[in-house]
This record gives sequence, C-alpha cells and structure tokens, in this order.
Amino acid sequence: SKMTVKAVKMPCTSANVYSKVPDGGWGWTVAFAFFIVEALTYGVIKSFGVFFNDLMESFDETNSRISWIISICVFVQTFTAPLSTVLSNRFGHRLVVMAGGLLVSTGMVVASFARSVVDMYVTIGIVSGLGYCLSFLPTVTILSQYFDKRRSLVTAVASTGECFAVFSFAPAITALKEQIGWRYSMLSVGVLQLGITVCGSLLRPIVIREQEEVKAQPPEESTETKYMLENEQTCTSIESIDSGVDITTSPSNVPGKTKAEPKSEEPKQPGQNPVDSNSTPPEPKTKLLDFSVMRDYSFICYAFFGLFATLGFLAPSLYIIPLSRSLGIGKDHAAYILSAMAIAEVFGRIFAGWLLNKKPIRKIYIELICVILLSVALVAFPFASGFWGLMICSVYFGFMLGTVAGTHIPLLAEDDVAGIERMSSAAGVYVFIQSLAGLAGPPLAGVLVDTTKNYSSAFYSCAAGMVLGAVFLALVRPCKTGLCHQQQQQQQVEESTAGPPSELPDDFIDMDIGKAENSGKGSDSV
Repeated sequence: SKMTVKAVKMPCTSANVYSKVPDGGWGWTVAFAFFIVEALTYGVIKSFGVFFNDLMESFDETNSRISWIISICVFVQTFTAPLSTVLSNRFGHRLVVMAGGLLVSTGMVVASFARSVVDMYVTIGIVSGLGYCLSFLPTVTILSQYFDKRRSLVTAVASTGECFAVFSFAPAITALKEQIGWRYSMLSVGVLQLGITVCGSLLRPIVIREQEEVKAQPPEESTETKYMLENEQTCTSIESIDSGVDITTSPSNVPGKTKAEPKSEEPKQPGQNPVDSNSTPPEPKTKLLDFSVMRDYSFICYAFFGLFATLGFLAPSLYIIPLSRSLGIGKDHAAYILSAMAIAEVFGRIFAGWLLNKKPIRKIYIELICVILLSVALVAFPFASGFWGLMICSVYFGFMLGTVAGTHIPLLAEDDVAGIERMSSAAGVYVFIQSLAGLAGPPLAGVLVDTTKNYSSAFYSCAAGMVLGAVFLALVRPCKTGLCHQQQQQQQVEESTAGPPSELPDDFIDMDIGKAENSGKGSDSV
C-alpha cells in the first residue's frame, strides 16, 4: 500500500496523518530537533565537569557536595519521567517540550547568580532537572513514532547531538571562562538552551490511520449472531405484529424493544442493533500512564538494567577532568581528552544504530555485548597513566558508551521489552526507575574519592554497577520467552478446563415458533 498524507493545513501546528509509519517525511525534521535537544540537555550535563573546580573554589565545598548538583538534577529528571508522560499524553509533545526548554534556561541563568551550593541545588538541580525531563523524553518518544525500520539507526544518529555538544562545549566553555569567568559562561549556556523551545515547536504530532480498503472487510459473524438473524427472520414472517417473541439473544436486550417489528426501515439507536456488523466501535480512550508494563517480567529486568547501568553513564564524564588533573595533565589537555571521548561516542552511536538496523542477531543480545565491553572500559581507567594512556581509555570508553547510551531507551519499543504501543508509558516508568541511580551515582563516587583520595575508586563503582546491569539485561529475553510460554500454557489449560463453548439447542427456532403460535391462539380465544 502506498503511503499517503492527509489534511496537512499548517506547517508546524497540524498533525501529520499517515496510512502507515512513514519512516521519513516530517520525521527528519523531528530527528533534527532531537539532535539539538540532545545537545542542549545531556550535552550540557556531561560538560558540567568543566565547572567543578571553579565551584569548589568559589563556594569552598568538597567534591561530593558539588557532585550533588548534577546528582539532584539527574534524579529530578528521571523521577519526574511519569509526569512528563502524563503531560505529553494530555497536552501533546510540542507544548511540554517548549515548557521544558523555558525551565532549563531559567534554571541555568539563575544559577549563574548563585551565592552558595544550596542555590545550585535548587536552580540547576530542581528547576533545570524538571526542564530536562520535559524536554528529552517527549522528543525521543515522538521520534520513535515516526520511524519503524530505520528507528534504531535514525535515533542513534540523532542522539549524537550530545556528543558534538561535549566535543564543542568543553573546550569552548574552558576558553570562555578564561575571558569572562565561570558565572558569565554559565549565563551564556543558559541563554543558548532557549533553543530547546524552538525545537519543541517542530514536534508535530503523528496519526496513523489504516486505508479504507483494509477496513472494508466485514468481521466474521459469531454463532450467536447467526441464530439471532434466523430468529428475527422467523419473527417477521408471522402475520401477527404482536407475536410475543422475545429477542433474548440480543446483546442489548433493551426493555420495551423485545417485540419484533416486521419490515421496519427505521434505523435503531446505537448499541441496540445487535446485527449491525459494519458499525465502527468507539475508539478506546488513551491512558495517560499505562502501568501494565510493570506486570511484564522482561520489562522489569530491563528497568533494573537501566537502574544499575546509570551508575556508569555520568560519573566518568564528570570525573575524567579531575582524574586527568590528578595525573599531572594540564587544563587544556584534559579538555581535549573529554572532547576525544565525545567524538568516539559519536562513532559508537552510529555504529550501534547501523548494527541494530542490520540485526544480525536479536537487538537485545547486541545490547548485552556492548554493555559487557563497556564494563571492561570502566575497569581500564584506573590502570591508565599519562596523557596518551588516558586518551586511549577515554576513546574506547566513549565508543562503547555510544553503543549503549544511544540505544537503551529506543529498545523499549522492541517486542522483547515493551513494544511500540506501550513505548510512551514504558519510557516514563523506565526513566523513573533510573532516578535512584541518578541520585546516588555521582555522590557515591564523590564519597569514595574523598575517602580514598583516589579518583580510581569512582570508576570501580561505575564498573560494578554496569556489571550488575549486564546481569539483568541477560535475563530480559529468557523472561520474555518464558512468560509468553507460560501464558500460552495457562490459556490452553483454561480452554481444556472450560470445555467446548455452549451451543444453542437445535430446536431453538422451533421453540420460538411454537411460542409465537401459542401466543397467537391465546389472543384468538380472547
């Protein structure tokens, strides 16, 4: 069937109506918007490490207390994910992302005037954190709806926005701080984040409607409907209008309408015509948040994977510059290491998208292999020495991080996890569960660094969380196949226990005819 677009009136306000998932069209514009949103959300979060030493000196605080800024931000971003899902389903993705962009920019601008680390907790942690949630999650959700066959590749390539942001933001902010100071540099970043609002205006909703040829096929009539048709034909063949035949087989069984009316052309009210097989059933109301995914064991395992894997996502990006400085590497060279990690992450995301699109094996197994290799990269950091040793570890880590970070949320749309129908609610619940790791991850690494006086302990904690995540990820597919097999067995047992469906007696019509004749004789005798 040929893809068609219907009733597109205004370029950025009306919904796109397709006969099937377009795998392109306006989806390319949405992909570009997601690229920019990624750059201005996660790109800024990962680049925040360039402010760490400045904040420690300005506020005279420890490493762990400064780490709480990003920790609270990530926690609020992930904890409010269900709220983002509810608001998107209620008001649409466009308005929610635009509101999120305003919150992100406001929090960062106000934070540039902060006088204590507590002010940072409120502005960047709470205000910007909520804005990040309202901006990122609806964008990636609507992007998944515009693509089917190319979903993995397009999402992976579009998600490289944060990598290009880290590559450009880290040296740019470092150079800007030397000229105007960290406060005005943070103010400039906040103004730049207003671009999220512009990207939100491009998120045109999508509607998939099947072609009429598909809908024209009449549904198969049930056995009860066939008996009902025969019963009504029998009733209308009797000359007496008041035949006394009760249409007891009608699903509606409306009182006052139980008497047959022969040769009646008057249309019946909706819900009262049991034989109208061409009537379109009312569309079910969309749930604002579908918690049924929590009954799916495969999704629960995948959510625990995200919970523990989050420990290894953010901390290395935050601590790579302090680790470089502790090894005697200068500020400029440390910023180059972070930029090299970001560039390697770009290639990792593109490679993962290409590989998942080819699908040599199940996508969930490809993800598992990448997570295991990412754990190895985290363990390698403490053994690095010198600029080039740390550079090699950063490039390897960045590449493997790209293969996982760019695909773990889009994989929710796969049937092995939740499916595209429950993608929106699954993403909200999944990111919500990640909130605990987002809250505890950076401060835990900071406490270990303050206790051991060694930045290697932060990378060991990240590696431990990633290994636990790999264990739960390995259980996703077995839980899915085992659960489906168990449900099939349970259905077979119920069918065998219930026995064959009850059938109406063979003399069903004769009984009604006899009833009608007796009623007619009774009226004659009167």
